[in-house]
Amino acid sequence: MARLAIAKGFLAEYAKLEKGVQSSVEAAIAKFAEHTHAGLHLEKLQHGRDDRIRTIRVDQFWRGVVLAPDSGDTYCLITVLPHDKAIAYATSRRFSVNQALGVLEVRDEETIQQLQPSLQAVTSRADRRLFEDVSDADLTRLGVDAQLLPLVRLLTSDAHLDALQSVLPEAQYTALLALTLGLTPEEAWAEVAQLLPADAPPGEVDPGDLVSAMERTPGQVTFVSGQEELQRILAHPFASWRTFLHPSQRKIAHYPSYTGPAQVTGGAGTGKTVTALHRATFLVAREAPGGQPASGGSAAAILLTTYTRNLAEALDAQLALLVEDPALRQRIEVTNVDRLAYSIVRQSRGAPGFADDRTVRNLWTRVTEVAGLPFTPAFLQHEWEQVILGQDLRTEQAYLTCLRTGRGRPLTKEQRSQVWQAAQRVTGELAAARMSTTLQLANEATGLLRTATTPPYRHIIVDEAQDLHPAQWRLLRAGVAPGPDDLFIAADPHQRIYASRVSLASLGISVRGRSRRLALNYRTTQEILAWSVPLLGAEPVAGLDGEADSLVGYRSPMHGQRPQLRRAANRHEELVFLTEQVRSWLDAGIEPHAIGVAARSASLGRKARDALNADGITTVALGGQGAKKAVRAGTMHGMKGLEFQAVAVIGVEQGQVPALAAVTAEDEDAVAHAQDLQRERCVLFVACTRARDHLYVSYAGDPSVFILR
Repeated sequence: MARLAIAKGFLAEYAKLEKGVQSSVEAAIAKFAEHTHAGLHLEKLQHGRDDRIRTIRVDQFWRGVVLAPDSGDTYCLITVLPHDKAIAYATSRRFSVNQALGVLEVRDEETIQQLQPSLQAVTSRADRRLFEDVSDADLTRLGVDAQLLPLVRLLTSDAHLDALQSVLPEAQYTALLALTLGLTPEEAWAEVAQLLPADAPPGEVDPGDLVSAMERTPGQVTFVSGQEELQRILAHPFASWRTFLHPSQRKIAHYPSYTGPAQVTGGAGTGKTVTALHRATFLVAREAPGGQPASGGSAAAILLTTYTRNLAEALDAQLALLVEDPALRQRIEVTNVDRLAYSIVRQSRGAPGFADDRTVRNLWTRVTEVAGLPFTPAFLQHEWEQVILGQDLRTEQAYLTCLRTGRGRPLTKEQRSQVWQAAQRVTGELAAARMSTTLQLANEATGLLRTATTPPYRHIIVDEAQDLHPAQWRLLRAGVAPGPDDLFIAADPHQRIYASRVSLASLGISVRGRSRRLALNYRTTQEILAWSVPLLGAEPVAGLDGEADSLVGYRSPMHGQRPQLRRAANRHEELVFLTEQVRSWLDAGIEPHAIGVAARSASLGRKARDALNADGITTVALGGQGAKKAVRAGTMHGMKGLEFQAVAVIGVEQGQVPALAAVTAEDEDAVAHAQDLQRERCVLFVACTRARDHLYVSYAGDPSVFILR
């Protein structure tokens, strides 16, 4: 009987196809899922680099590329492309087994052979070769195969290696990159070993056994058990790609047990969220074998939480694709931290009144004016939120003697007393109105959990953790008893888009020795990454553990078009350019819901929607659940946690980015000013890295300083 495997790359291509073509693809490969390929012509191509590669006819214009190993009856669908591109792919690639890792690899053999004479000519007069201090034996131990060694020996610069990234197998490129960064062969192996599907390489590797290599490469290949599973995968192609855990992600998500809080960090698109989701599924399966509640546990033994409601809803939808058993699914509660605090307080004293941001700002403005204080309302509000609520200070004496870490403007004892009295008036007015802020609710909920007999959860998994406030962290710490696998934290300090800053250790959450970093971006092309990373600037970014967080080694194995930067004379012209760009994407076959538009302000986002709607292009808000055939548009903050095939970021000009109202004046607080600027950089970076294939950035007038290169 035929056995079908599907490569991760196929799902990315399938998701981009028009519905009619998708139906033809489904019909073609269904025969494999039915364990028969009778009547399905597997065409062997002439002059191919690998005679195990075949193609199948999908329709008049599309073909599938299939890997058919020499022995057995296993077939792997690699990708679906237009006819000519499919033939070019099939004739140029070669599949092999990495001799160090035992995993399946593919390389662009034709391009490599074409490059070798050119490289030889260019580097013939070079005094030094890039890897001349590394022996052939060490390169072989790192997985560089014998066929590539002659090419590797020609390289003389990092630029030469960068040019080969798209044609070399991932593991071999990773090994070579590690060596160019100054790592020893032993240290480079530690980087390569992250690509291992298990804790150790197989004892013996058969270079001709592609099927075993596929089985050892679950991050790139999945086997389909039958028609039902195939239908589920094809119904959610992009979401299903999340079942393909990269070995480095799988090791973190499926680690048997962490002795305490654990953390995974990494740049945008490296799979922190998917790792967190799989950690939840791993823990729930371990906690309740067969779907039965573990004895002594609550209805939901695991809390999966994040910063905003929209992100929590996205997590809930993604979890539904991973956990189909209702008995297991009900053991995982998904909610954002603010809603968690609200529900705990409500159970204790009834539904609390909620004070929104505008109410709180207006209150601080009024209190500041009445008291005649020599501070701005924004400064006082930040002092209250970041110091008083951040440390849950209950007395004036506690505030007078506390450390104000992260606050740049020093305050005398008399000034602190003035701030405290102002904060008392604000909290008094809120109490009189029977209202609380989200941070006040978090502190109240924490107190309630600390007096409870037993914490409500066995495990808490936190996504987008870099944006949580200390009060929210105290709530989560109180929600689970300290011990093995208590907290699992996914964070990227380079995507910190809110004002909260925290040191986990100061809150009794130590991840020392249990922190892992992901470096491979599987969402965004290398061209988009290369353009977006410099937006973050050169200042070091502090992680949740207090250490500087680095993006060294952050890269993408995917390549595509360079981002497009366009200047407009004025806003009207910029919106005309936007409609032209979105129209061109639609004409190219990109579905409307796969296009996202972002602006720094909500008002500009609305103008973008109005302009697109006026041109006949239906739009909905970024978090909208409206018509599927609609372009999503909103704020840069609203892009958080979303992914699009094409993204347009507009209004990236002076006065808009950075947003003047979001940046503390330097003469008021130099530290806060620098932090605010860095946060604004992160906001723009987040918006740009939501794009998978196409990024368009525009501005009217003078460009933002962030995009000047």
